Amino acid sequence: MKKIGSFVALVIVLAAAFWVYRTRQNVKHVMRYEQAVSKSLAAQGLSNETNLALAIIYTETKGRDTDVMQSSESINGKTGEIVTQSESIDQGIANLTKVLNYAASKKVDPWAGVQAYNYGKNYVDYVAKQGGTNSLDLAKAYSRDVVAPSLGNKTGQTYYHLTLYSLLNNGGKLYTNGGNMFYAQEVKYHMALLRLFNW
Repeated sequence: MKKIGSFVALVIVLAAAFWVYRTRQNVKHVMRYEQAVSKSLAAQGLSNETNLALAIIYTETKGRDTDVMQSSESINGKTGEIVTQSESIDQGIANLTKVLNYAASKKVDPWAGVQAYNYGKNYVDYVAKQGGTNSLDLAKAYSRDVVAPSLGNKTGQTYYHLTLYSLLNNGGKLYTNGGNMFYAQEVKYHMALLRLFNW
């Protein structure tokens, strides 16, 4: 029994060490975009949000894609329209600026603006009508009742999205075609990772 306990402890330690190593590598990769992100933010009047924009890159692609901020759809609703990483950053920052400014104009929680980066700015209006503060319950309802049906999922079909936050909340499920209801929380978590592992 003692040997089994020691083996389990070893597995846990090795898994934790691997997670730390992988996270550190991801953070290092994302931080390569810090200068480009800061420059684009300054040009678009959002200078104090570098860590937020980098956390969006971490959430979207960990910087391992041409469209690092997955910003193509914010141009014309189509994917695959971005051809360089700098174009992705400029368009992503433009979209982030738009949703954050829109949230401020509606006197809505800025995290509703972050969630709107994933859902589109109409989510800000939805939150404004529901008290003005983003929450997982609101994000879930909007995903289920607005986003998913508008893109063809009228039956509440789900799929697995396995992150720590999603697993703790609902077993790791998202609505098919419904965006990511956990987006704002995941970005917030990744902001913390960037601060913790940027050494």
